[in-house]
Amino acid sequence: MEAKARARFLRMSARKVRRVADLIRGRNVEEALNILAFTPKAAASPLEKTLKSATANALSVEGTAKLKAEDLWIKRILVDGGPIMKRIRPTSMGRAYKIRKRTNHITIVVGDGKEEESEAQKS
Repeated sequence: MEAKARARFLRMSARKVRRVADLIRGRNVEEALNILAFTPKAAASPLEKTLKSATANALSVEGTAKLKAEDLWIKRILVDGGPIMKRIRPTSMGRAYKIRKRTNHITIVVGDGKEEESEAQKS
């Protein structure tokens, strides 16, 4: 069982978000939320919201009777670059410097880990 959540067009660079995403990749959802709550980076907040959304999506698909939030694991986290907003900053002597306002897309896939166990037994 898998569930996915996406956050698109976030106004921070993908490179900065990947630093925080690496902290929680492959962990239990409950443990990952604790890590994000105490991470002093701006990227922790949108990652936390997206992870909570993916967890809620999994629970709504399966139902709370069959699945508990504590049983979910983070299967994949993708942080891709989005479109870059280009701006111009006027400088002295008629010149102009480019300002590149970067965006990113976050995709989080959570699962209950049962698929991995069944695939390991087949091999």
